[in-house]
Amino acid sequence: MIRVLLADDQAMVRGALATVLGLEADIEVVAQVGSGDEVLAAAKESAPDVALLDVQMPGKDGLAAAAELHTALPSCRVIICTTFGRPGYLARAMAAGAAGFVVKDAPPEQLVEAVRCVHSGLRVVDPALAAESLATGASPLTARERDVLSTARDGSTVADIAKALFLSEGTVRNHLSAAIGKTGARTRAEAVRLAEERGWL
Repeated sequence: MIRVLLADDQAMVRGALATVLGLEADIEVVAQVGSGDEVLAAAKESAPDVALLDVQMPGKDGLAAAAELHTALPSCRVIICTTFGRPGYLARAMAAGAAGFVVKDAPPEQLVEAVRCVHSGLRVVDPALAAESLATGASPLTARERDVLSTARDGSTVADIAKALFLSEGTVRNHLSAAIGKTGARTRAEAVRLAEERGWL
């Protein structure tokens, strides 16, 4: 029996995934959570073989939760299952130790097969996304540029960003300028939007 943990902030989606997986004789859903902050505790309690994580959740996102699981419970294989099939997310998921990456509009049997494959030690990646990821390439943003852009999402001023990240205002301006250049944007807001669309944030 393959023990599965589900993490998705949308209760209806979580319930549908649980139903699909529960129809399989060799798969049992042992835990369901609605935020990334709950993943590790639920995994420690339920001892899943596979964790199916959404990317965008309250608290920790699925990529951060995947990295946390990979470190604390390396025997638990992670599949990122998301609506947002973005190349940058794929690269970050693999870097976080995920064994699989599937999009939610894939047929149910593809999800079931992905669970079985990663449980057996294989990697599973949506083929269209893999091709797009190769074409797009890796994120050009440094970790600090990503932090600065992420903090700028809500329209924070340079001073606010500097305070939040414990940086000087000049350093923040330099990182914003570099990020704007690397994304090919004209403004900070456009750089945030483009980086999000490409899955770099």
